[in-house]
Amino acid sequence: MNRFALGLLLFSLASIASAKWNGDVADRCFCKLSGEVDDCSCKVETLDSLNNNQIYPRLKSLLARNYFRYFKVNLKKQCPFWSDDSRCALKDCHVDICQKDEVPIKTEKQPDNESNNQHEKNKYTMESNKGEQGGGDCTEERQLSALDTTISDEKKAEFQSWREHDESLPMFCEVDDEHSNDLEYVDLLLNPERYTGYKGLSPRRIWRSIYEENCFKPEKSVGYGPEPITEADNYDSATSSSAMCLEKRVFYRLISGLHTSINIHLCDQYLFPAKNGFGPGTWGHNLKEFQRRFDPEKTDDHGPQRLKNLYFTYLVELRALSKAVPYLEEEVFYTGDAQEDADLKEGVKDFLAIVKNFPDHFDESQLFKVNSQEMLQLKSEFVHHFRNISRIMDCVGCDKCKLWGKLQVLGMGTALKVLFSGDSMAGDSTVNASLKSDFQLTRTEIVALFNAFGRLSSSIHALETFRALAR
Repeated sequence: MNRFALGLLLFSLASIASAKWNGDVADRCFCKLSGEVDDCSCKVETLDSLNNNQIYPRLKSLLARNYFRYFKVNLKKQCPFWSDDSRCALKDCHVDICQKDEVPIKTEKQPDNESNNQHEKNKYTMESNKGEQGGGDCTEERQLSALDTTISDEKKAEFQSWREHDESLPMFCEVDDEHSNDLEYVDLLLNPERYTGYKGLSPRRIWRSIYEENCFKPEKSVGYGPEPITEADNYDSATSSSAMCLEKRVFYRLISGLHTSINIHLCDQYLFPAKNGFGPGTWGHNLKEFQRRFDPEKTDDHGPQRLKNLYFTYLVELRALSKAVPYLEEEVFYTGDAQEDADLKEGVKDFLAIVKNFPDHFDESQLFKVNSQEMLQLKSEFVHHFRNISRIMDCVGCDKCKLWGKLQVLGMGTALKVLFSGDSMAGDSTVNASLKSDFQLTRTEIVALFNAFGRLSSSIHALETFRALAR
């Protein structure tokens, strides 16, 4: 190749590079936020209008209510995959736990029986536990207190059928034991999701484990390799999803959209240090950090696609809420305050009406259409991978990040549970409260479902702020 030809080639390449983003620099991050959401017929502009004008203001009001603001969670679970001593010591990582008398809700209606209450108070007193002679033979005590563990073969067979029934229900998350002493209520309004200073090897390991070990990947390697971890690592190579089947693309985009939402909140509520270096910092929108995470020139062109994946995740969880409308309309939303419960139920009904009437939902009937052994295996892997991700949340080294990670993953898992349940996976199918043996949601799952969708809604709403700041 002569010098003239080489010079012409270099000039052409330079021209292409400079023309790559020939629009307004302020719009670079948002260049893909138009037209149809990938693998859906709904448009980004439609979701912006629905969310910012109807969904977001209603959800913000609902999530401030007692039923939704208190989340019961176990933040003391040990990481099941690796030993991690890199716990965040920053004050903004700390979660303020509610004391029992600070939680203004009841989990169930309590019997108002004075004699029963008195019995509960008295049964542990010294007098109640003394024998008639003030003591007793130890051997006799052991005999009387021994458990009879005999179980008939007939009952064992029944237990097996119970187990098979429970395992037939889709369980996407590792659910915290409701009877664990480590379960505690957290006031979500006092512990908002925002920047905590949690960074470095620990959070990178979390996301690398999610993307590399628990997200589906195309057969051909997308080049993760053994390179050392750096801030610029692109775990979620956006180009890799196009080489996968629909079901795997859905899984990948769900996780990418969740990751994007979390990153937007960290940028939207960022702690700026005090200007003089003394005193408390100030919370605000950090455009520079937002651009570092989503500008195509700083993310190897992945940033804009990550933002678009947020809309996909939003659509999937919106469809789950729509499918669960008949079930949720029958929910009591009990807190023990009759007026509060009535007001909340009315607010939820108003919100669900908007969700139900939206005409362009995600169509889950396109998933797992072929009833083959290979597809059944893929469906099993889909559930297994997501359960693993829910367990990885216990490896997060920052309590506040762990809180919101567990809540949002449980909320997404609950949405998937809804989509995989009901009379079918058809686009117009529903789940309802009349078939409790086939489908039911716990209070914690409902709280997580609404709050997780609220996080996605808040992220889309925040994009308008960053658009304005960029201009």
